[in-house]
Order: sequence, then structure tokens, then C-alpha cells
Amino acid sequence: MKIGLGVLLALVLLVGAGPYLWIRYATMGMVHTVADAPAAPVAIVLGAGLNADGSPKPYLRLRLEDTLRLYQDGKIRAILVSGDHGQVGYDEVAAMTSWLVDHGVPPGQVVADHAGFDTYDSCVRAYAIFGVRAALVVTQEFHVRRAVFLCREAGIDAAGIGSPASDDDTRYQVREVPAAIKAMLDVVVGASPRYLGRYETGVDEALSTP
Repeated sequence: MKIGLGVLLALVLLVGAGPYLWIRYATMGMVHTVADAPAAPVAIVLGAGLNADGSPKPYLRLRLEDTLRLYQDGKIRAILVSGDHGQVGYDEVAAMTSWLVDHGVPPGQVVADHAGFDTYDSCVRAYAIFGVRAALVVTQEFHVRRAVFLCREAGIDAAGIGSPASDDDTRYQVREVPAAIKAMLDVVVGASPRYLGRYETGVDEALSTP
């Protein structure tokens, strides 16, 4: 039986857009600004790249600024910074930690996850390695729904903080379609993070601080 071009195109669109649309539906009402954010014990800040001098790139700096406001407003008590430290000379986590501490967050309240190589890994590790059970996930507006979806699928009662993004940065919006497909596949097959490791008590200790 021959499949018409129109039917084939519809199937391609369904496969491509289905996960993206489902993630948006599944996270309705779960994305906030800093101003209207609910309280949560932990903020999970996802990495977004470093400049040549090792400082946070603009999108990452915006995430850190939003996280700092959440901490200053008393919305969160601990911060889990999760990023890529797969090479000796590239350490997103150290840069995020330094920025937050330099801006007044006590060092003991910032916990480092050096193996957050992608959003799925960050969420699974936050739950399994750091014991996070409820959190605000801080990332850009175009990414925040996928991040919330993956963290909730990992077992975390998560809501999102959508940090600003450039209005003309459509390439990131387009990238979310294939990224949503990967996210759905990771959830369905129960993919293992690139690195899991043993339980770490940093978040527990940060939350126990008066």
C-alpha cells in the first residue's frame, strides 16, 4: 500500500511536534517569573556555557541573576549548580559557584554537580545523587518547560523560572523540537546518565543550616 505524500508529511510532523506539544501541555501552570515564583527548598541552575575567560556567558549570567534574587527574596534555601565539567579546562560549575558566592550567597548554600552534562542528567542526578525532592529549575524561557518536565519525570516536584531570552534567538526555539524528542525517549527508556556515582550530602547539609 502506497502512503501519500500528505499522509507521510503528517506523520513526520506528528512524530516531530508531538513530544514538544506534550511537554508544553504537561507543564502548564508550572513556569513562573522570579516575582511570582513559589517557595521551594532548592533551586537547580543549569549550565549554559562559558566565555573564553571562564566567566558565565550572557544566558548563564541571567540564570544566576534570577537565582540570586530568589535567594535574596527567601524563596529558596539551597542552590544546586549543575553543569559540564567534562574537561579540566572547562568548568561551568566552578564559574557558577564563584559568581553566586561573589554576589553574597554563603558558600555552604551552593552545591556543585560537576556531571550535569545535559538537562536529563542534571535532573536525574539532582534526585538520585543529591536527594532533591522539590525545586525551582532556573533556565531560559525556551528551555524551561523541557527542564521542568524532565525533573518531574525524575521524581522532583519541580516548577520553572523562565529567565529572559533574546526575542530574535529563534534557533534555540527550533532546537527545542528535536530536544523534546530526545527528552521523551530518555524518559520512556529510562536512560542512565553519563555518570551517576554515589549519594552526596551537600544539599542535605545546606538545607540543615539555620
